[in-house]
Amino acid sequence: MRVAFGTDEETALTAALVAHLSATGHTVVFSEVASWPDVGRSVADAVASGAAERGVVCCWTGTGVSIAANKVAGVRAALCTDAETARGARRWNDANVLALGLRLTSDAVGCEIVDAFLEGECDEGEGPLIARLEPHVDH
Repeated sequence: MRVAFGTDEETALTAALVAHLSATGHTVVFSEVASWPDVGRSVADAVASGAAERGVVCCWTGTGVSIAANKVAGVRAALCTDAETARGARRWNDANVLALGLRLTSDAVGCEIVDAFLEGECDEGEGPLIARLEPHVDH
C-alpha cells in the first residue's frame, strides 16, 4: 500500500514508523518535514488525490495535524492513541489518515497503531453514515 507520511518533527518514533512501514512492505511517500498545518495538508492532499491510499501524520499532540488534514475534502483523519481505536476508525468511520502524537506514543505502540489502521477495513454497512460527512450546501 502507498502510505503518505508526514511529521513536523523528526524523532525516534517517526524514524521507527517509517522503518516499520517499509519493512512491512508498504511504499512510503514522504512529505517534507514542515509545520504541522503544512504536513497535515500535504499528506491529506496526497490521499485525496489518490497519490497515496492512506496517510500518517504526526505532531507533538497529533491534534494539529489531524485538524489540518480534515480540512481537505474527502479526508477523514483520526487521532488514535491505541490499536483498537485505530481499528474502529477504519471500521466505523472509514478513516484514511491516521494522526499520532509524538509526546506519548512509544515506538512499539506506534507500530501497533499503524498496523491496525492499515490492516483495517471499513464496514460496508457504515456507508450511509459516512456519506453524511460529505459537505452540504444550505439553500
